[in-house]
Amino acid sequence: MSPESDILRAVSSAVLAVTRHLSVREVLQVIVRSAQQLLNARYAALGVPDEDGSFAEFVAEGITDKQWDAIGPLPRQHGMLGAMLREGVSVRLPDLPKDPRFEYWPKAHPVMHDFLGVPILDGDQVLGIIFLANKKVPGGFTEEDEKLLTMFAAHAALALTNARLYERGRELAMLEERNRMARELHDAVTQKLFSLRLTAQAANSLLQVDPARAAVELDRVQRLAGEALAELRAVIVELRPAELDRHGLAETLRKHVRLLDRLQPCELVFEGGELPDVPSEVEVAVLRVAQEALHNALRHSGADRVLVRLTHASGKLVLVVSDEGVGFDDTEQLRGLGLVSMSDRAEAVGGAVIVSSEPGKGTTVRMEVGV
Repeated sequence: MSPESDILRAVSSAVLAVTRHLSVREVLQVIVRSAQQLLNARYAALGVPDEDGSFAEFVAEGITDKQWDAIGPLPRQHGMLGAMLREGVSVRLPDLPKDPRFEYWPKAHPVMHDFLGVPILDGDQVLGIIFLANKKVPGGFTEEDEKLLTMFAAHAALALTNARLYERGRELAMLEERNRMARELHDAVTQKLFSLRLTAQAANSLLQVDPARAAVELDRVQRLAGEALAELRAVIVELRPAELDRHGLAETLRKHVRLLDRLQPCELVFEGGELPDVPSEVEVAVLRVAQEALHNALRHSGADRVLVRLTHASGKLVLVVSDEGVGFDDTEQLRGLGLVSMSDRAEAVGGAVIVSSEPGKGTTVRMEVGV
């Protein structure tokens, strides 16, 4: 197969990622993976610059999540990364650390030698930089490799631009939906709370002169409070977390697990890869069930480790949150752990939640839904 055919096949993957309504980050990941395979590189990365001297996005292939955690925060625009972003030209080197523009790597960073970096350009604007390192065959990257990657980058610019436009469209739609929710919140809940306040004032003024009427007003206060709470919950449940529109379900859940892992005295592990196009309501339901299950595990299980797994197979999206904690066998305790809420969320999108547990053997929450 010709290099041009390889490029078309690689770019088609990125374009298909956009048409499957994936996030910009997922499109970046497809581009990086395609470039790595196209040029047979051990490591590949793609950095998208921001306006503050760092990267708005930075994705890589060949480096594990554990290595990323050890490496630390996103790279700043220093050394070779900064030079390429400033100059906007391709760089091909036989040994990266020997170049005068190279400065340093974080301690846990893998050692890289032969290097090829190509800008992704939209006119004069640098949309990002594709970096490849350590070619898997002897001899390093060739001039032909540089031409191939440059051609690929030109096509990748179209995929990246389209992904950004699509994501902005989703963000505008989300903003319009949130404005609608805000109006509903104001119209329904605010007026209910105003009535609640007036009724409470009336009950207070009647306590001394007419206790019986005061009791009637207090009953009305309780009813109005319940109605306001129900309406508030209905509005909140419909709101879609902003992170889902920016990062997609898998990455949002991964970020949530990483955040909790830093805050809790418990090892949290996320396993999950690229997902197909998932309906918006399913994404919200799966995320909320995962959050509820994680909250329960961290609060009640006493486990040293909690595993969160998100997979897709045979047309089903499967979420599993499991721990090896104290477990339980009490049906009432199951209801107290939010099973009803989790089940309602799953059933609302055509799915189901199963909770299994035994004393001393931990707890597993499993949600399945067709996509």
